[in-house]
Amino acid sequence: MAFAEYDRYDALGLAQLVRRGDVSALELVEEAIARIERHNPQLNAVVYKAYDEARATAKTKLPDGPFKGVPFLIKDINLPVAGWPMTNGSAWLRDYVSTEDCELVRRYRAAGVVLVGKTNTPEFGIPGTTEGRHLGICRNPWNPDHSAGGSSGGAAAAVASGMVAMAHGSDGLGSIRIPAAQCGLVGLKPTQGRNPGGPDDRNRAHGLVVDHVLTRSVRDCAAMLDWTGYPEDDAPYAPAPKARPYMDEIHTPPGKLKIAFTTEVPRKTAPHPDVQAVFDATVTLLGELGHTMIEKPELNIDWRKLYRAQATVSGAMFAAAIDDWTSVLGHAPREEDFEPLAWASYNASKSLTGSQIGEGLQNLRLLSRQLLALWREFDVLLSPVTLTPPPAIGHLDPVHVEPREFNKRQGRVFGYTPPWNMTGQPSFSLPLGLSPDKLPIGMMFTGRYGDEATLFRLAAQLEHARPWKDRRPPVWG
Repeated sequence: MAFAEYDRYDALGLAQLVRRGDVSALELVEEAIARIERHNPQLNAVVYKAYDEARATAKTKLPDGPFKGVPFLIKDINLPVAGWPMTNGSAWLRDYVSTEDCELVRRYRAAGVVLVGKTNTPEFGIPGTTEGRHLGICRNPWNPDHSAGGSSGGAAAAVASGMVAMAHGSDGLGSIRIPAAQCGLVGLKPTQGRNPGGPDDRNRAHGLVVDHVLTRSVRDCAAMLDWTGYPEDDAPYAPAPKARPYMDEIHTPPGKLKIAFTTEVPRKTAPHPDVQAVFDATVTLLGELGHTMIEKPELNIDWRKLYRAQATVSGAMFAAAIDDWTSVLGHAPREEDFEPLAWASYNASKSLTGSQIGEGLQNLRLLSRQLLALWREFDVLLSPVTLTPPPAIGHLDPVHVEPREFNKRQGRVFGYTPPWNMTGQPSFSLPLGLSPDKLPIGMMFTGRYGDEATLFRLAAQLEHARPWKDRRPPVWG
């Protein structure tokens, strides 16, 4: 039986219907499947379909968590689900199947969600767009000729098109916030270590990668982090615990915050006029809401040194990850196994010396301290999420664009998100505008280390002041 009102509800709303008996978990799963089948041929958001498993799960007694019965998707990168393939977007891993759930997947299941499948991601999550040779191009529901962002582009396209109300994503240099901005969604990168990465969290050893969800409402984002965001047994470096549930924070006025704002990026590139217009409108809105606005034309950070350190550390981690996979698969990668960007990155990383990697770690540490110290002057930093609206498909093509040129193009589209992975701070993308040709533009709010609470209060205030829940892309429903 069809449930036509499926797309009128966020994930908490759907769960409430299940609890009241107005709709069954199986009916929600069937509706999600129908919408995936309707829109996936155009968007290519879902790359693994576990429909029979989802139907069987929906018929069982589900855990009475906050999202009981809600269909859910997992990003196809570094998040094992028992019995499911995990390709990390690479043909080299096409035959790998995970043997057990990781801790975060166990927590998702305990929240009551029903896992329906996996979403598209570019090879090893490297590009800020979801375009790849193995899993194919993921397209934006607002305009399929444009990128859905990356590397959680499949998750963003699935949520934005109404396939599911909420999906898992991960963020190593912006991979939740960029697709959230480009698809008109809410996307939080939590504080480093807030969500579990284990039990095998070697891919998160440098601290840059965190997991959470992409949603259409702030409350879904808050409720899921309340459920999943507590310390994992034996995990080092857990962040300070929250003072109270984030669901309480979204009902708490933020008060008068000191909000700094900047459009500075390392390349000193000015934002696209459409992005600048949304940024200016957001600054005005925050002032009207009573916040103290502090303009920061420059943050006085040695960006070149910071990004060189990050590239060295990330490169060393990537080389180690490929060597780990080589031992699992029993054979080393060949050039034809990888796309050009990943192959170039791997080869460059293999030549790094121990002293280069050590220096990179040291500089990341010291420069992060400089960045964190900025919050002595203010509570939140506002910037755009990206320099441009969503680029056209093909502009950031890791398969056909030469790697050096690809990285130059990325630098002209992105640049705001990576520093806060390096510092570990929580950072929110909120859908606060559209370009004149109806492409989403997100604004980014970054808080003190461990202070998701302030960000949730502010996000809820902005959601009320400039509601986005009724915006619908052309590919919808």
